[in-house]
Amino acid sequence: MNDVVKRTGTFESFDGTPIYYEVRGTGRPVFLCYGIACLMNHWTHQVKHFSTRYQTILLDYRGHHRSPVPENREHINLDALCLDVKGLADHLEIRNASFWGHSLGVQVLLRLYDMHPELIANMVFINGFASNPIKGMFGTDAIASLFEVIKEGYKFLPDTFSYLWRWGVENPLSIPLSALAGGFNLNLTSLKDIEVYARGVASMDLNVFISLFEQMMKYDATPVLDRVKAPTLIISGNKDGVTPPHHQDVMHKRIKGSQLLRVPYGSHCTQLDLPEYVNLRIERFLDELAYK
Repeated sequence: MNDVVKRTGTFESFDGTPIYYEVRGTGRPVFLCYGIACLMNHWTHQVKHFSTRYQTILLDYRGHHRSPVPENREHINLDALCLDVKGLADHLEIRNASFWGHSLGVQVLLRLYDMHPELIANMVFINGFASNPIKGMFGTDAIASLFEVIKEGYKFLPDTFSYLWRWGVENPLSIPLSALAGGFNLNLTSLKDIEVYARGVASMDLNVFISLFEQMMKYDATPVLDRVKAPTLIISGNKDGVTPPHHQDVMHKRIKGSQLLRVPYGSHCTQLDLPEYVNLRIERFLDELAYK
C-alpha cells in the first residue's frame, strides 16, 4: 500500500454539490460504493489488495462525511447518488468500469445500471438487496415502525432527535448489539474498524439518513435484475441479520449468469469479516473476465 499513490479531490455534481473522492493505483478502474451512513473504511482491505493492480476509486455520497449536504435537500435521493457516481466517472474521464457495492450501494448500482448500463463492465454485490430490506431486518418487522417514530419525531423536535441519534450510536452497547443482530462479526472484524464506523454514523445529519433510508425502503430494483447483462458476482454472509441471504438469493436467481458466494460466518460486513477470502474470490471473478 505504501507504494500506491493516493489522489484526492472534489468535483461539482449536477446541482453544484462538491463530491469528495479518492483514487489509488493505476490500471482498469474499480468503483467502490458503500452503504447508507457508511465510510470509505468499509473498503479498506479491498483498496489495499486491489490498488496494486487496479485503479480503485471511492467517493463520499452527498451528505456523507467530506461531501456536504446539498443546498436543495430534495436532492437527497437515490437518483442523486447515482448522478454523483456518474459525475465522478465523467470527471475522471472513465467510460466503463467495474462497480462494487455494499448494502445500499447495491441498490445504487442497480439504479445506475438502469440509467447508464454502458458505464458498467461488471459488478460485485456484497450483502446487498434489490428491494425493501426492512421487513425481517434483525429478525423482526418492528424496524419500519421504529423508523416512522424517528421520522415523525424529527419533524417536530429535530434537535432532540439528532441528540438521541448520536447518543444511541455512540452508546457503548450499540456495537455488541449490532454484532448480536448480524451487523458485524466481533470475532473476525477489527474493533477499530467498527468504532470508526460508529463515529461516522453519529456525525451524520439525521435528516440525510432519514431521507435515504426512506428511499431505500421505497425503491424496488427487482425488475432491473432481469435486464442485467453485465457479469455479476454476488457475495452473501451466512450470519447476516441485516440483509439475510434470501435477498442475495433473489438477485442470483434473477440475474442471468450471475455467480453466488455464500461466506460462512460472514455478517452484514463480510468484506471486513473475512477480507482475504472475499478478495481472492473477487480476484478470480475479474481474472475470469480478463478484466485487466
